[in-house]
Amino acid sequence: MKDILENIGGGSALETVPVLKALARANRALGEVKGAALSLPNQTILIDTIALQEALASSEIENIVTTQDEVFQVALEMQSKQSPEAKEVARYRTALKIGWDGMRAQQNIISCNHLIAMCQHLKQHATGFRTTPGSILRNQAAGQTVYEPPQDPEVIIRLMADLETFINQNDLCQLDPLIKMALIHHQFESIHPFPDGNGRIGRILNVLYLTRTGLLDQPILYLSRAINRTRPDYHRLLQAVREEAAWEEWVVYMLDCISTSAQSVLLLIEGIRELMAETKQEMRSTLPRLYSQDLINHLFRHPYTRIGFVQNDLKVSRLTARSYLKKLAAAGFVSERRSGRDNYYVMDRLVSLLAETSS
Repeated sequence: MKDILENIGGGSALETVPVLKALARANRALGEVKGAALSLPNQTILIDTIALQEALASSEIENIVTTQDEVFQVALEMQSKQSPEAKEVARYRTALKIGWDGMRAQQNIISCNHLIAMCQHLKQHATGFRTTPGSILRNQAAGQTVYEPPQDPEVIIRLMADLETFINQNDLCQLDPLIKMALIHHQFESIHPFPDGNGRIGRILNVLYLTRTGLLDQPILYLSRAINRTRPDYHRLLQAVREEAAWEEWVVYMLDCISTSAQSVLLLIEGIRELMAETKQEMRSTLPRLYSQDLINHLFRHPYTRIGFVQNDLKVSRLTARSYLKKLAAAGFVSERRSGRDNYYVMDRLVSLLAETSS
């Protein structure tokens, strides 16, 4: 990273008018997201719901396509058969949690070990940084080589150690954290340290860095959907930096992705806030003996739920949890469904909101 900073004038070359304008928009949008999230009674609602949307979008970039319904069913830990694609998307969400928990446990440090742990869970085997040559990025349509990342295992380890230092030392340079995030993302994708899963781990790294810097309190903003919608630009600009040192365009692109993503999150937060208020009022009116804030929070954290989830979350008996869900279904707050031998319950209005705000 030191070499990159020297090549772009120590960072001053990135303080151009287009960059500064995009930076102001992105910082303003992130501030709005951070403030809006505080309006919810429990921000963990956002982590679970938004992380799933990110898992779907990020996996779609890698041509791993499934449905929201399938992934939610995997999260229910039911015995019924699920597609390999849905299981892999669900693992992405868990990988994010592994990184988030690890970062907080180590005093806000994002380490190479955290990245390795996330990749190991994502790929379900004891992978580490690449140790054998042969990784080449190709144009899928033309079949031609676009970029050859570092091949020597010792070089990969050294570059990742440098990147770890760059991520975690706040006084290493005088760059705005969002500009620094764009540089981190480019460097990670260019090192391409893992045999597989680099794109998804790199996108998780983005949001972990935003929380590490305090720009967000929780990992609730993801760039995958914005990147997916502009995928040709993403790959073109990644390569333009490698070939032409076109840092300005790359940084502006990433900052614009942040602004776009933040607007989507703001819409979702407002929708959740309004739906929570409506649900609370309706439940107080129709099921006053059942109503509790804990039950409301559970339904919004788990749009797909089952008896065991309610039992564990609300610390009630299985019989009581079953009674709660049956009454909620009868009153129209959730719909009861069956998959194989398993019953589960879906808060359809929230699922529809998630689908609408992520489309």
